[in-house]
Amino acid sequence: MRAALVDDLPTVLTRRDLRLLQAVADGRVECTGSVEPDFYIDGVACCDHMAARALVRGGMIRSAGTGGRARVELTPKGVEALTAAG
Repeated sequence: MRAALVDDLPTVLTRRDLRLLQAVADGRVECTGSVEPDFYIDGVACCDHMAARALVRGGMIRSAGTGGRARVELTPKGVEALTAAG
């Protein structure tokens, strides 16, 4: 089950959240430039839109470009979360 959200910030990161953060850190994630972006990992559509969008709203990941598909990057908050998880 998805972690409880408070103001769109995950209170506890799930393993899936952490795997998504690691894929971003590895440079394997892209997203569309829409308001509610779609995510692609290794070119394949990511089926967990809730996790990806919660990480965006939580300020842990962001698009590195504009329009079309762009690479996704970790924010300092995302790096901190991934580092804390070990």
